[in-house]
Amino acid sequence: MNRLFVLAFILCGRLGAAAVDSGAATAQDFEKKVSAYVDLRKSVESNLPPLKSTPSPEKISGRQHQLADGIREARKNARPGDLFTPPVADEFRRLIRIAMEAGGPQIQASLRHAEPVKVKLHVNDSYPDHIPLQSTPPSLLANLPQLPQQIEYRLAGTDLILLDVRANLVVDLLERVIP
Repeated sequence: MNRLFVLAFILCGRLGAAAVDSGAATAQDFEKKVSAYVDLRKSVESNLPPLKSTPSPEKISGRQHQLADGIREARKNARPGDLFTPPVADEFRRLIRIAMEAGGPQIQASLRHAEPVKVKLHVNDSYPDHIPLQSTPPSLLANLPQLPQQIEYRLAGTDLILLDVRANLVVDLLERVIP
C-alpha cells in the first residue's frame, strides 16, 4: 500500500512539473511574440518624422494615428491569435481561472466598480477615444506574463486585449476570458 502511494506521489509530482514546464514554455513563446511586435513597432516608428516637443493635442494625436497606420500596414494580415496562439490562450484562460477561483469575489467586485466596457474590438483597431479604458484588476495581472512598458492588458467586456498604448492599437485579443 505504501509503495502504491509513493508511486502515485512521484507520478503526480512529475506530471505537475511537466505542466509547469509546459506553462513556462508557453509563456516564453508569448513573450517572444510580444518582443517581435515591439521590434516591429520600433521599426515603423523609426521611419516616421520625429515629433518635436509640442503642447498641441492635434499634433500628438496625428503622430499616434501615423504610428497606428504604419503598424496596420506592416501587420495587414494580423489576425486574432497571432500572439494569443491556441496554447497561449489555453494557458491564459487557466491562469485567469486560477485567479478567479482564488480572488473571485474581490475581482468581480473590482470589475463591477470599474466602468464596464462594452465594445467589440478587432485586431488592428484603434481603441475608441470616447470609451474609457477599463482597468484590469491587479490580482488578475499578477498571474499573467509581464509586458513591455508600452503594451498593456486591458479588458473590454469579457475579452482580454493587448493594447499598444503609444499607437492606441489593439495588438491581439482573447475573447470571453472573464466569466
